[in-house]
Amino acid sequence: MIEARQKNNLHGIWLMIIGSAVLVASDAVSKVLTETYPVWQVLTLRHIGALVAILVYARLVTGWEALRVNYWPGQILRGTIFFGTAVFVIWSLQVLPLPTFTAIVFSGPFFVAALSVPLLNEQVGWRRWMAILVGFTGMLIIVRPGAQNFEWLLVLPICAAIFAAFRDIITRKISIYETSIAILFWSTIIVTFASLFAIPLGWNRLGWQDAGLFFINGILNAGAHFLIIEALRHGEAALISPFRYSALLWSILFGLVIWNHIPDTWVFVGSAVIAASGVYMIKREAHLTAKTH
Repeated sequence: MIEARQKNNLHGIWLMIIGSAVLVASDAVSKVLTETYPVWQVLTLRHIGALVAILVYARLVTGWEALRVNYWPGQILRGTIFFGTAVFVIWSLQVLPLPTFTAIVFSGPFFVAALSVPLLNEQVGWRRWMAILVGFTGMLIIVRPGAQNFEWLLVLPICAAIFAAFRDIITRKISIYETSIAILFWSTIIVTFASLFAIPLGWNRLGWQDAGLFFINGILNAGAHFLIIEALRHGEAALISPFRYSALLWSILFGLVIWNHIPDTWVFVGSAVIAASGVYMIKREAHLTAKTH
């Protein structure tokens, strides 16, 4: 039994590492596309590609019944917040190096933990508050407000992280009514529909090669989320979740290979602080859960 659990954990770890790599690959493809196409066009076509992947998955695996909505207000609210998240993500990718974007966005869990107190009435002990403060310190090390070379563009991924935190909190609230694939599907529908209204702001002619890239981008994005969900399904969350931070390493690798970009020392230090604080929070949560059981 112990051997089987270890095998499942190992399987889950590899799925998490691969899922994190695929997610960063999706962001890298989006960044490449923003060099040629407007943000709104990338946003629209990326989510159309994801929508196709979700529909294929529903058809082959879950069945159409899994897409049924039980709580429309929650779905609409999450979709609207998801739209804000997606806008700031694509906008950030257009103007910032991939490793910098990834590191700052990984401050999202700290926003979730802080907001869960007033919005979810959850208890956060002093140790987790310290971890939250350390995580925010890591973000500030990267952003360096007040420094002579401070860039206001660094506020964009912070906004993405805040929107993502609200999205995750709404997800927690509505997940008791909705299936995971229904939440993902309807949020993607809302983002796609909303972004279509921005077409007059700019839309470049699309070649077949780039159309294929957009389609692949959508599949990568949807596939990454699927792999991460499967990773957590296979093993113990406390052991597997920290490997999500492998995305920081993948972002550095993609940034180096595609754009020949090497992050500065501040990004490396801030990323390490964010990752260490995040791993501590995950381990602390697992410890508290074990004590209550």
